[in-house]
Amino acid sequence: MKSLDRLLRPRHIAVLGAGWALNVIEQCAKMGFAGPVWSVHPTKAEIGGLRAYASLADLPEPPDATFIGVNRHATVDVVAELAAMGAGGAICFASGWTEAGEPELQDRLVAAAGDMPILGPNCYGVINYLDGALLWPDQHGGVRVDKGVALVSQSSNIVINMGMQQRALPVAYVACLGNAAVVGLADLAGALLDDPRVTALGLYIEGIDDAPAFAALAERARAAGKGVVAIKSGKTELSRTAAASHTASLAGGGAASSAFLRQIGVAEVNTPAELIETLKLFHVHGPGLGRRICSLSCSGGEAGLVADLAAPYGIDFPPVPEATHKRLFEVLGPIPTISNPLDYHTFIWGDGPKTTEVFSAMLEAYDAGLYIIDPPRADRCDPSGYQPALDAIVAAQEATGKIALPVASLPENFGEARAAELMARGVCTLMGLETALAAIAAAQTPAGAPGWRPAAALPPRENRLLSEAEGKALLAGIGVAVPRSVSGATLAEVQAQAGSLMAPLALKGLGFAHKTEAGAVRLGLASLDGQADMPGATGYLAEEMVTGALAEILLGLRRDPVYGVTLTLGMGGVTAEVLADTVTLVLPATEAEILAAMHRLRLWPLLDGYRGRPKPDMAAVAAIAAALGHRMLADQSLEEIEINPILVRAQGAVAVDALIRKT
Repeated sequence: MKSLDRLLRPRHIAVLGAGWALNVIEQCAKMGFAGPVWSVHPTKAEIGGLRAYASLADLPEPPDATFIGVNRHATVDVVAELAAMGAGGAICFASGWTEAGEPELQDRLVAAAGDMPILGPNCYGVINYLDGALLWPDQHGGVRVDKGVALVSQSSNIVINMGMQQRALPVAYVACLGNAAVVGLADLAGALLDDPRVTALGLYIEGIDDAPAFAALAERARAAGKGVVAIKSGKTELSRTAAASHTASLAGGGAASSAFLRQIGVAEVNTPAELIETLKLFHVHGPGLGRRICSLSCSGGEAGLVADLAAPYGIDFPPVPEATHKRLFEVLGPIPTISNPLDYHTFIWGDGPKTTEVFSAMLEAYDAGLYIIDPPRADRCDPSGYQPALDAIVAAQEATGKIALPVASLPENFGEARAAELMARGVCTLMGLETALAAIAAAQTPAGAPGWRPAAALPPRENRLLSEAEGKALLAGIGVAVPRSVSGATLAEVQAQAGSLMAPLALKGLGFAHKTEAGAVRLGLASLDGQADMPGATGYLAEEMVTGALAEILLGLRRDPVYGVTLTLGMGGVTAEVLADTVTLVLPATEAEILAAMHRLRLWPLLDGYRGRPKPDMAAVAAIAAALGHRMLADQSLEEIEINPILVRAQGAVAVDALIRKT
């Protein structure tokens, strides 16, 4: 595929269609596009006051960018003609392709495009606010900018809504992917990031078409100092169904996609408002916000609210250092309690020098500071009394070199014009307290490991479930500890061999994916004498029961259609589904990374000596997970490995159940 430069930054634009073409012409005129816009229509003499050319062949030269606003069948012919004449690229607006059950028609479109890039089909278009070039058939909420963020979406309506924001976010590009038949997510996002005027990237993702390419994109963005933030939809069965019918995108599962984004250093948020506020942080300050945060407000209620709302986002507020405490006390006196969050009361309100000193003294000890401030509405009140505090925030950032963030507790309490004025002074205003905290947490997302890429995804394959005896043998061959056991096709065969085992014993019926639910597990047996057959069992396994266990852990590896291989670890046993306490990683991952991930479990304190309890050997679990992950990556015949539970002792861990699928 050729470069996207001509399509995204065109010298001239061609438009086909009547009504849609008129809209594109009008939007380019309003935005001051300097190049020519050529309308093409077989019967009309002019559209929107511009001469209409009867055919593409009549144009002065091959257009850099073309908006195709004709029906889907005609679109295929137009794309073929554009490709043949050397055009730079096209937007295919029409719907009715793979997303409507006609993949053959979309295949014809791809063939017609050849190496010419097209966005879509089923695509709204692209807006370039830097150069005023709009291949966009509708209203929009942006203005010309010298630099700003790029918004890329697999849903046209979502990005249209975000484009109407009034939060002072400078937007350089808005681009839709549609069905992404030719240009994929990483292709488009990378082409936008290559523009030095783009400061950050915001994504609405329904499906990632090429996970390794997307990981490379994220690494390249971080190296350029540009943050990437994403909303990933498709986390529930309902939204995955909607995504498939709407855009024909491949949607990965929620746990896997979140793990993937975290591992490549892409900040993940849940709402458009959070995405916009995170982009503002990236635009002004870049990625990698520090974790030492302070909060200042002139109200104890606001200080308490900040602390309460921050906790779910993992944001804490380190204590005030002694030197800072002394400096603040000299200005504030004995009445305010010097703490973080800080309620500085109103004794200094309106006093610019004292406010600047307090704001600077506090900020200097931290990476960033939140300044809770909600100026009065200008239509009914006089907000001028708040200006000294706003000026002090700017001065504090300038004096300390740290990040000062005015935060309005309600988004409507900080007007766009005032926020834009502060941004011009290098200060990023965040709108909505809880949204601001979500954005701060997102902006703290660390960079991905250099060079990390997920394993290649494999297509769905037929597979079979190994018996537990076969599975345990496979695990033992990898070096995973399993109980001593005997197995056989009949209960009598197992009973005849069981004398070599030490009680207590476990007797299991083979041939069941979930033996407990099938009543195919009997525990704590002194011997196998007198045991009855288990209906439906295809064989039997008798094991020595593991004693001295301090924890039960679930470990699961499985092929993912998008991200290659995923590893899930969590609290295990028969209550695993009830506890629902798991973490997921995309492989490859080291033992250290696996152990660090387990620290994110809600119940991790129980595994780490809570209130003097003995500690299970979680490092042994990480070693097992790493060994199995290595085998899974090396052996493509393995489809799934699930151990529930691994019984963890003070030293070592034993896999006492195994569900393994192979092709």
